[in-house]
Amino acid sequence: MSKEPFNVAVVGYGLSAKVFHIPLILAVPALRLYAIIQRSPKPEDDAKHDFPQVKCLRSSDEVMKDPAVDLVVLSTIPETHFELAKQALLSGKHVVVEKPFTPTSKEADELIALAEEKKLLITVYQSQTHLTPKILLILVAKIVWADRRWDSDFLTVSQLIRSDTLGRIAEFETHFDRHRPEIPQAASWKAKALPASGAIYDLGTHLIDQIVHLFGLPKKITGFIGSQRDGDTGGFEDSFIVLLHYEKGLIATAKAGVVSPEVNQLRYWVRGVKGSFKKFHLDCQEDQLKKGMRPGDEGFGIEPQKNHGVLTTTQNDGSLRSSTYPTDVPATYVEFYRILSAAMSGKGRVPVRAEEARDVIRLIELAKESSELRRSLDV
Repeated sequence: MSKEPFNVAVVGYGLSAKVFHIPLILAVPALRLYAIIQRSPKPEDDAKHDFPQVKCLRSSDEVMKDPAVDLVVLSTIPETHFELAKQALLSGKHVVVEKPFTPTSKEADELIALAEEKKLLITVYQSQTHLTPKILLILVAKIVWADRRWDSDFLTVSQLIRSDTLGRIAEFETHFDRHRPEIPQAASWKAKALPASGAIYDLGTHLIDQIVHLFGLPKKITGFIGSQRDGDTGGFEDSFIVLLHYEKGLIATAKAGVVSPEVNQLRYWVRGVKGSFKKFHLDCQEDQLKKGMRPGDEGFGIEPQKNHGVLTTTQNDGSLRSSTYPTDVPATYVEFYRILSAAMSGKGRVPVRAEEARDVIRLIELAKESSELRRSLDV
C-alpha cells in the first residue's frame, strides 16, 4: 500500500483518543482523520461537534467493513484488545494496539502470526500512563511498541548509557510512583480485577519495555505485585516492584506505587562504575497535550530547566562531581506516527518489532507468577 494520505478511523472517543491520538494523527500529513466511533455521544461530549468534517459512527463494525479505512484506532479496555485487533486484521486493516498489547502472550503470538499471514502491519502504541487505557488500531501489520520511547527523559538516559558516560551499569531504576492512597470509585474499571488490568499492565508495560529496549531480555525475574491501599477487597493490584536480573550483576528495577507522599517523585536512578544519573518528574508532553498544547506549538516537548536531572561523575583524582544535566529535546510523540506512516508507504521499518511487545507481556506473566510463588524465575 503506497497511497497517501492514509485514512485513519479512531474507535472510541475518550480522553486517550482526544488527548493522545487525534492530535498526533492530525500532525502527520501522510495521515487523515477519516472516522471516529463514539457509541453514546452527549451534548457536552460529541465527536461530531468537535470534528464536523469527520465521519462519526456508532459501531466498530462500520469501520471494519469500510474499504476506505486504512488505519483503525481502537479506544477500549485491555480485555477487548485481542478480539478487536483480530477483527481488524481479518478485515484487511493495519492495526495499532495500545498498551497493554494483549492480556496474554499466547494471544499476542496469534496476532503476530495473523498479521504475517495477511501481510499487514500491527503495532502497539504506548500512550498515557495513568489514564484509561484505550485501543489504538492504525491498520498496519508488524507490531510496534512505542511512544514512551520518545519521552525526553528516557532519550536522555539512553544517551548517557550508550555513550558510556556512566560506565558499566550496576543498577537501573525506573519509577512511576504517585500518592493516591484512596480506592478508586467502584464504577471505575480501575477498581476491578479484570483481564490485563492493574498497575503491572497499565504502567509496567511502559517501564519494563524501556528496560528491555536498553538491556535486552533478562536472565531472571522477581515480582512483588499487590495493593498498597487499605480496604481493597476486589483483588485489584495497584502497585508492583519487578526486578530484572542480568549478567555481570546488573539489576534493573521497575516500580509503581500509590503510597508515595513526595513533592518530587523519582523517575530514574541509574548507577554505573563511572557515574550516576538521578531524575525526578515525568516527561512534559503528556501534561502539555492535556492542557491543549499541540505538536508544533512553541515549547512543545521542551522540559523546564527546574525538572532537569543530576549527573554525578567520577573525576581523575577519584572524587565525585555533580551538576544539572539538560534533558534531551525529543522528536516528540509525533515521531511514532511519522515512522509508522512511512512504513505503510513502504519506506523503512516500523518503529518496534511486534515480538518485543509480546516479550513484555511474557515478562509481566512471569512477574505475576513469581509474585504468587514468592521466588525468582528463569526467563
